[in-house]
Amino acid sequence: MASRLTLALAALGFAALLQPALADPPRAVVELFTSQGCSSCPPADELLVEYSRQPDIIALSLPVNYWDYLGWKDTLAHVAFTERQKAYAHSRSDRQVFTPQMIVNGKKSCIGSDRTQIEKAIQYTSKGRKTLPVNVTLDEQDGTVVIQVEETPDTTQREAEVWVLPVLRTQTVPIERGENRGKTITYANVVRGLNRLGEWRGGSARFEMPLETARKGGDAYVVLLQSTDAARPGVILGAAKGPGL
Repeated sequence: MASRLTLALAALGFAALLQPALADPPRAVVELFTSQGCSSCPPADELLVEYSRQPDIIALSLPVNYWDYLGWKDTLAHVAFTERQKAYAHSRSDRQVFTPQMIVNGKKSCIGSDRTQIEKAIQYTSKGRKTLPVNVTLDEQDGTVVIQVEETPDTTQREAEVWVLPVLRTQTVPIERGENRGKTITYANVVRGLNRLGEWRGGSARFEMPLETARKGGDAYVVLLQSTDAARPGVILGAAKGPGL
């Protein structure tokens, strides 16, 4: 009898190992707007790599294209990321658009290489919480990403949008011209697209997207639950990262 019990427990333990571990809810989302043509950006890129290794932070790199005229066209940049950065500036009403710029939890703007400033922004925007205010969980079922947003009565913001961002976990780029000529830079969690999936109205809600779409152009993905301000990005209320991040 004891041997049967031991075998049963071992089987359960093995099955548990086969199940993907659910990531803990993050306390912060940091978005780095960077450029291969910006000589001030490499230290910020290195810092983002560090943040990408922290389990309670979702770190994203969004390369912009407005420095391409300096002699090197950024191989990862997308105009949509430039527009997102500008939209953030309008939401904050400060019109500050620069590289390297880190946006923390959709709210605070920081110099992307200033660790102290970024840590203070994380503390300020988290308001003492250990996680973002709305819990978002992910599951993958038969080639579909299933996103569950929990009802959260204690949050004052009850409307937001669900976004799915394909990301490339790591990319190393040798830069041949421009301000960073001769350097080889490694980027972490490079966003490859911005996909709006639907709206959240404060209650428990379920959303679905084909896994192929969620990872298109990358090898992983992130989900953001983000408030809006006059159709511009606002505070990030919740987030989750897919397997492998």
